[in-house]
Amino acid sequence: MPTLEHNALVEMFRETPELAPRFLVTLFHVDVPRHASVAVVESSLDQLIPVEFRADLVLELRDANGTLVLAIVIEVQRDEDPDKKFSWPVYVTVVRAKKRCGTVVLVVAPGADVAAWAAENIDVGLGFGHVKPLVLGPAVVPEISDPAEAEQEMELAVLSAVAHGNGPNGLAVVQAALVGLERLDQEHAEVYFQVIWNGLREPMRRALEALVMERQIEGEATFPSFVQKLVDRGKLDGIREGELKGKSDTLLRLLARAGISLTEDESARIQACKDIATLDRWIDNVLGAKTAAEVLS
Repeated sequence: MPTLEHNALVEMFRETPELAPRFLVTLFHVDVPRHASVAVVESSLDQLIPVEFRADLVLELRDANGTLVLAIVIEVQRDEDPDKKFSWPVYVTVVRAKKRCGTVVLVVAPGADVAAWAAENIDVGLGFGHVKPLVLGPAVVPEISDPAEAEQEMELAVLSAVAHGNGPNGLAVVQAALVGLERLDQEHAEVYFQVIWNGLREPMRRALEALVMERQIEGEATFPSFVQKLVDRGKLDGIREGELKGKSDTLLRLLARAGISLTEDESARIQACKDIATLDRWIDNVLGAKTAAEVLS
């Protein structure tokens, strides 16, 4: 049964079909025919034999005169499936015969192992012909860690986060993708975020949670609200209160060691302070200060 990740990636190309030919040109360096339009067409590929083949998506590229110049069959592949090595050649030959135009299979495979498997040439018989799928996987999708680039190439940034989110630079790649998601309405952004999140392994999930928590504690709401929900509010408040108490206790100890006495009002002011940056500044002020007024300035 198709998963949320599978369906979301299919819908990415359904809603923005021009992505496919653009990726063929920019990522695969394929000489795509000149075209004026890209349209989604039916995905069922019925044969005279009693078997129905159904691709995830079929796109048609037409020139300014309406002539069909290329068909792209899109398949999202999350796991290895030996049957695909037989169905993908069917997609190419059936669409090519039906549409009377060149046809390619574009496989979206975020996992490195699945992408390598999908990219293998498919021999259709005795070495006399083969079908070579074009595979959009980690080897082809670039690492996008620049938020400005992610805003310009939002869909590619999402694919980058799915493909590279667990790599050495994964946290920066995921952060950039989250910036790109801010261009979308909340419903679509939440779906894409869920796709990214589901693809992250436990260490990277914990790293992202820690980053979100850090930004929230510092009062920097730099992530969309649905990302900030990663961190339980009660846990976050408890951590923040613990950090505030730790800093106020540190300040009081430093003042005592420096021989600086406090009035009741000054002590209450320190205990009531809820701003971490202010407490940090007061702690720095202790060095060289002679009075509490100098520290709390």
